[in-house]
Amino acid sequence: MSPEIPTLSLRSLDQAQSIEQLRTAYEEVGFVVITDHGISQALIDPFLAMFQLFFQWPEAKKLAYRLAHGAGARGYTPFGIETAKGSDHVDLKEFWHIGRELIAGHPYRRYMPENLWIEEIRGFRSLCLEVFHAFDQTGQRLLRAIAQVLGLDPDFFNDKVNLGNSVLRVIHYPPMSTSPTQSLRAGSHEDINVITLLLGAEEPGLQVRTRAGAWIPVNPQPGSMVVNVGDMLQRLSNGVLKSTSHRVVNPAGERSKRSRYSMPFFLHFNPDFLIDAIASCCGPGRPTPAAPMLADDYLQERLREIRLK
Repeated sequence: MSPEIPTLSLRSLDQAQSIEQLRTAYEEVGFVVITDHGISQALIDPFLAMFQLFFQWPEAKKLAYRLAHGAGARGYTPFGIETAKGSDHVDLKEFWHIGRELIAGHPYRRYMPENLWIEEIRGFRSLCLEVFHAFDQTGQRLLRAIAQVLGLDPDFFNDKVNLGNSVLRVIHYPPMSTSPTQSLRAGSHEDINVITLLLGAEEPGLQVRTRAGAWIPVNPQPGSMVVNVGDMLQRLSNGVLKSTSHRVVNPAGERSKRSRYSMPFFLHFNPDFLIDAIASCCGPGRPTPAAPMLADDYLQERLREIRLK
């Protein structure tokens, strides 16, 4: 690992030294590696196995789980659809999205499509929701530390993300074609959301762009979690915390013949939260803050930019 991307234990993120390390990393490169995150391998292994099975299905069978006019928000998104903002080349991946379940009649249901469940895979719904909840809880614990980085009360984010339009994505990068391509498994991009919690980065491929313009690899120890700042948090912090460009490059040699899987959890604000730069990140010597914008409006704008909508 690069020294610019520290490894921190979630158990120690209530300590001043760890908070300071988190501050430095998020102000400089926008990424950290988190150990002791609390999501057990015993939960992740069968969850991933379900999707390894699903992604082996014939394309026509998988397409039955694509939500028409859903902007990829739930269920299956086929290979070669998502495109990094500003790129002319599609990403070499397919994926599945799981979102938050809301009670009937909840006002946020207009922002969040229904989940799609695969009845042919036993226990699919219950395991998906269990893993979603585990990521959601870990994300909220991380936000307590991030609030302190910003000089806020540790509980600042609690009522701003508790019903957020967060999405758990399971990505399959298929073996590479032998035909030349200008596409990457994931083109250079920044994440839309507040923070992203990623499992599966130990497989080589993920790279982060430093301020100096160099691409550095992110390959943590197995079981560790990569957590990066998203554009919404960068906007809230008036650019103090950095949403950094990253990509997944194409493998060579024997690795090119193998699939790659990863599980990012995109933690979002509640849809009607107004993203407005906090006072502690504004003032003399700081940029002029961006205009306040509702979280859902920002999300929809960005989905259009990456061609999911």
